[in-house]
Amino acid sequence: MFPEDIQFLARDVVAASIRRGVLLATAVSCTGGVVAGALTAVPGSSAALDRGFVTYSNAAKSGMIGVPAALIVAHGAVSEPVARAMAEGAVARSDAALAVSITGIAGPGGGSADKPVGLVHFAAHDASGTVHAEHRFGDLGREAIRLASVRVALGLLLDRLGE
Repeated sequence: MFPEDIQFLARDVVAASIRRGVLLATAVSCTGGVVAGALTAVPGSSAALDRGFVTYSNAAKSGMIGVPAALIVAHGAVSEPVARAMAEGAVARSDAALAVSITGIAGPGGGSADKPVGLVHFAAHDASGTVHAEHRFGDLGREAIRLASVRVALGLLLDRLGE
């Protein structure tokens, strides 16, 4: 179902999570549930993944994981502050100790001069704090942007797990 490199990344994340005893959560928008899907494709992933939040709408971001509506209004859903709040909210509203978030514009529409198709913000949050990454993948097509985003998100999890 997933490209081989994503399968390997997901296996590494699950293994590292289990080795360290760290439960994971995901909070995603433009990728739907694909990150959690990649993780749950790994046998034994129930020992690593607590839950995945698909917060596609702004209301879901606020209602499910506590992203302040005022933050979304001030910065837009596709922004560093919202990505950070999503990751922090996922940890706060789950049993996970580490969460990754994704919010972006996968296209083909929805982009603007300031926020073009292919702009994706990521964050990872755990007890040591929150890190952010921004990628501008370009207008590669919806599926390619979503898969590239999964790769980045899994990489962020591995980094935070010390791998």
